[in-house]
Amino acid sequence: MNLRPVVEAHGVRLRPFRAQDSADVVDGCADPLTQRFVSNLPTPYTETDARWWIDVGAPAAWTGGGTAYAVADPATDRLLGAVGLNNPVPARGQLEIGYWMRPAARGRGLATAATRALSEHAFAAGAARLELLTEPENGPSQRVALAAGFRYEGLRRSAGASRDTGRHDLLAWVRVAGDPPGPAARLLPDLPGGVLTDEVVALRPLAPDDAALMYRLHSRPEVVANQAPPVPPTHEAMERRCRLAQSGWLTGEIARLMITDVASGEPVGSCGLSYTDVAAGEASVGYALLPDWRGRGYATRAVRLLAGWAFGSAGIARLSAGTVPDNTASHRVLERVGFQREGLQRGRLPGLAGARLDDLTFALLPAGIR
Repeated sequence: MNLRPVVEAHGVRLRPFRAQDSADVVDGCADPLTQRFVSNLPTPYTETDARWWIDVGAPAAWTGGGTAYAVADPATDRLLGAVGLNNPVPARGQLEIGYWMRPAARGRGLATAATRALSEHAFAAGAARLELLTEPENGPSQRVALAAGFRYEGLRRSAGASRDTGRHDLLAWVRVAGDPPGPAARLLPDLPGGVLTDEVVALRPLAPDDAALMYRLHSRPEVVANQAPPVPPTHEAMERRCRLAQSGWLTGEIARLMITDVASGEPVGSCGLSYTDVAAGEASVGYALLPDWRGRGYATRAVRLLAGWAFGSAGIARLSAGTVPDNTASHRVLERVGFQREGLQRGRLPGLAGARLDDLTFALLPAGIR
């Protein structure tokens, strides 16, 4: 590929690194967030490391079939971050794209702009396929991928390595030359304004800080009894669920939400929505409340809000909910929202010690919501 040394597009300038960039390279690469998510960076990152990168590392990327661009402000030419191509696979016309931004340059759409600019230039120069690999917990980087037109393609098992955790999985986001311009479509869009509320209850995305409450809720015997299989979670598993909640939402796997009381701001419980059949536009819902908040209609309100979002901005055509046959309280919640019983599926769910559990299924269509 014949890639230009300087590219200007989408409000950023991509250019070679220069000696005067060294202090800004240190500012970006010594930052804890960069250290966490960019592999193989020296720790601590010093001026000597920055000079090596400018004089040796970046030029070597070009001679190895990739690129290493400084991302600069077109008005001042000051370094904002870096973006580059690596790991070329010529037979596939494939390269990987990666980036980092200085702390002061984050939150302004500059990583997306740089990724778009380099992607478009690479495709114009003959690339067929670009891969962007992210840590599962790096939600901001996954948002950059989506905004730059990369689609989620799947999990790369043990594709990453770090000093602290050893081998770990990475998520693969891909853009090919024939993809349309603009952001990639998402199965699960963000909540409008970041929250759903009826002024009594509010639903917001699950966050890492919710782990302790989620463990307390989902380890309760009556909540465990209505899961399949009925096995209580470990605290570590619940921490991981909360850390990966943003990633699950962005990949389209599942939208996990915390239910809160609007008046007090106190957490009430949790709910979630996950696709069961993407092609058919069908998703399923689940929910659980803390004991002190039961019997107040909060579960009904939460499911109604979730259903309204699902049928609205999420574009889902049908919702289902599976319940244990004797969970009459959950049945009443669903029926108040408008779900109808569709049938008993015998032995559908895994139980304990090889046993099987029946599943009583309810479903809701957009016109049926109450």
